[in-house]
Amino acid sequence: MYPSVTPPRQVKIGDAAAFAGTTPRAIRHYHAIGLLPEPERGGDGRRRYGYDDMIRLLWIRKMAEVGISLDDMRATFAEARDIEEILSRLEEALAAREAEIKRQRAAVHRLQAVGSPLGLLAELVTDRLSHLPPGALRPSDLDALLVTERIFGRLGAAVQASVFIVLATHPDLRAEDDRLDAAEAALDHGTDPHDPRVEELAVQRYAQQTALERAIEAAGLDEAEEKLFEIYDADLKGEEDPQMSAFEAITKMPYDFSPARMRCMELTAQLLADAHSADD
Repeated sequence: MYPSVTPPRQVKIGDAAAFAGTTPRAIRHYHAIGLLPEPERGGDGRRRYGYDDMIRLLWIRKMAEVGISLDDMRATFAEARDIEEILSRLEEALAAREAEIKRQRAAVHRLQAVGSPLGLLAELVTDRLSHLPPGALRPSDLDALLVTERIFGRLGAAVQASVFIVLATHPDLRAEDDRLDAAEAALDHGTDPHDPRVEELAVQRYAQQTALERAIEAAGLDEAEEKLFEIYDADLKGEEDPQMSAFEAITKMPYDFSPARMRCMELTAQLLADAHSADD
């Protein structure tokens, strides 16, 4: 003989959740937002769920699996909105999500091919650096490119890449750059901005920048930079829409430079500007 099973007329919230494949906490949330009417409580003060409650719970679970939001479910049950309208919006959301997943997968593939963190930079930047051997770029080089890309966009970072290509392939220029970096870092807040060393260091940094520019031209990297503008203009499809101007971005990037170091940078910039004006 088969055992006789008599289904219960009502069940507690734990049994209702187990059957519907959800949790008591989720069911209480459905009550709170008006998605599932709250049933009457039994003599022990606990909620009791009947057949209609369970049917509603099962439909909620099915709609959740499709991706319909709780707000849209509530509107559907209240017959306030056509399900076709909801499904149309859901289809658009899924298409957008699919496009985002495709973009993320492409980024992951780039990371696997190029390496991390270089592969996180824009393709316009990494393409210029792809010929360098592993380890040729320092973490500080990548940090600088990251900041430049954020402030001046991928084109600005791609142009700046010429400097790091030269530094990676010219040990003498790299050594001089390291020496100047250390000297500038030594211009702390206790250094008088008008100390003669500040102006001397600016002249040395100007000479280093001039040497870097000559090396860039000798390697033909300046011609590559010109082609970058053509590639950028052809590839730009409106996706690069900076949220702030370059000036605003610069003012939000913190650098604890002393007044002496700032004056050194300003003097260097002035020397470079004067030299370029003379060439023109």
